[in-house]
Amino acid sequence: MPVYRLDIAYDGTDFRGYAEQRGQRTVQEVLEEALARAMGPVATAVAGRTDAGVHAARQVVSVVAERPTDIERLKRSLQRLLPVDVSVLDCVEEEVGFDARFSASSRTYRYYVLNRPVPDPLLRRTTWHVPRPLDRGAMNAAASHFVGRHDFSSLCRRNEGRSMVREVLLAGWREVEQGLLCFEVTATSFCHQMIRSMVALTVEVGRGRIDPEEVPGILVAEDRNAARGAAPPHGLVLWDVRY
Repeated sequence: MPVYRLDIAYDGTDFRGYAEQRGQRTVQEVLEEALARAMGPVATAVAGRTDAGVHAARQVVSVVAERPTDIERLKRSLQRLLPVDVSVLDCVEEEVGFDARFSASSRTYRYYVLNRPVPDPLLRRTTWHVPRPLDRGAMNAAASHFVGRHDFSSLCRRNEGRSMVREVLLAGWREVEQGLLCFEVTATSFCHQMIRSMVALTVEVGRGRIDPEEVPGILVAEDRNAARGAAPPHGLVLWDVRY
């Protein structure tokens, strides 16, 4: 059976996350409904299940169809059938065996913080407003401790029986424009709430409430209570997936 790769983007504000949930509006639900109307029954897999309120600049979905389809016609059909908060960026046919989740080598997320005294209503759906000045140097010193292979139990919502060991390839803060900060992190995979917990912890460092050198001890503790909770979901964007 043919396999297709869909690259999609979405505004996660009005979704209860990517994965299908009974009685809830999800990205998977609206996408699979559109696919069924465009090409018949399909099986899908996704690169990363984003939480409620989380956005995607480039999410990847693999689609296993019962029969071949015209790709250009499929793209046009999906754009017509999908709601305005989901868009198809690209569609290509892949080799049999391609799986959006298991074939991926890394995922990159970005989290945006508006670090200005006054909030910007035009950015309220895509940034976390933190009004008091943050020490970006200290935040980067803290983030450097995430890089490498660690047990991230202190930063993840526990899932019994599953390992919380993850390999982080890159993690750091930069200023996109005056007062708009971006945390970018790349890993082979992530566990639930890991990135938002990284953001919350490094923001506490930036506020001067935690020393950057306390971060290794927080990781070693493997205790969710040792961290500082999770940042709001609406500042988080799945930015890219590599294969």
